Parts: sequence; structure tokens; C-alpha cells
Amino acid sequence: MLADQGMVDKTLKSQSGRNFIIKYVPVSNGCIILISEDSDQIGAISVSISSSNKSNTAKVIPSKYDSIFLNTISEMVSKMKNGICITSLYSTKQLALDDMKIIMDQIRDLIGT
Repeated sequence: MLADQGMVDKTLKSQSGRNFIIKYVPVSNGCIILISEDSDQIGAISVSISSSNKSNTAKVIPSKYDSIFLNTISEMVSKMKNGICITSLYSTKQLALDDMKIIMDQIRDLIGT
């Protein structure tokens, strides 16, 4: 799969008209996921680590709008990779449900399930 070979850069347009950039960087013991709206920026950061089927998450920089969504992505990916997931989310306003769905679907595709 392309995502296992190095950094993957995807641009998405949601039904609400918002543009998101997803950067996925796989490493041997996990991955880094950067999600930003309109331009490359670092936003809120969550770090999750998984062993077996248990996950622990730390908020490095809290999210102004979507902390539950950010933690969900970080925990889900760390469990899928059985390793560490560093996730950053930058958005200019609260995400709509359709925005969350398209981002989550794209991340699942990148990871490979």
C-alpha cells in the first residue's frame, strides 16, 4: 500500500465546502497524522499509545473545538497500528458531522482497513 512506503498527502473537500489536508507519515512503531483546514498548520495535538487492545492518550495541546474527535482518531489509529499515534488537528471552527465522517473515512483508507 502507498501509505506504508512514506508520507502520504491528501486533500479533501467536504459536503459543507470545507477543504482539509491530511498528511500521514507511517513509522515502524506507529504514525503521525496531521489534519489541517485550508493550509498546512499545526493545531491541537493528541498522542496515543496502544498495547494489546488498550490505549492511553495524552493531550499535548488541547483542542478549542473538537477534542473528542481528535482523541478518537488518535486512539483508533494507535489500536490499528498497535503502536504510537501522534495526531494534530487544525480547524478554523467546529467540525460538522459530515466533515468528521470524510476525515475518518480517509484516515481508515490510509491505514488500510
